[in-house]
Amino acid sequence: MARLKEEYASRMVPELEKKLGTTNKMLVPRLQKVVLNMAFGIVSKDEQKQLVDDLTAISGQKPMLCRAKKSISNFKLREGMVIGAKVTLRGERMWEFVERLISVALPRIRDFRGISNRGFDGRGNYTLGLKEHSIFPEIVEAASAHSGMDITFVTSSKDNTAAKELLVSMGMPFAGRNS
Repeated sequence: MARLKEEYASRMVPELEKKLGTTNKMLVPRLQKVVLNMAFGIVSKDEQKQLVDDLTAISGQKPMLCRAKKSISNFKLREGMVIGAKVTLRGERMWEFVERLISVALPRIRDFRGISNRGFDGRGNYTLGLKEHSIFPEIVEAASAHSGMDITFVTSSKDNTAAKELLVSMGMPFAGRNS
């Protein structure tokens, strides 16, 4: 079992229950899923395969390929072309990924001062954008096509404040925590 999941059950739930003023521990916000999304753009088949392999190594499961819905000639895009990949993590893999992200990957970012407070959507979900996917230790050699990725944390919370309290208690390093 992931250390972060055990810590959530034993330490974070009572802490959040007190902070948010709930009387029922089932009303405490929890992490439901984490979605990793990587857009490729137009790259060669070899680079695309390398990026899919990188996403597989980062997430621990096979990504689903995202295809273009319609052709756009200005972008040299044809219907059905692979333009990205996504992975939805739940359960043990989700907790292990979040733990690796917070403790290993984010501190490896050069000149890291914390993540933005502006990634909340108003419904308790938070999206974090990374410029480089090579910050994860699973990536031994960086792909020739540098690609960023989006990481979305879906919580059971209905508002941003409770979701932010959950992420802060998990150790998410927000920039200027007071704001």
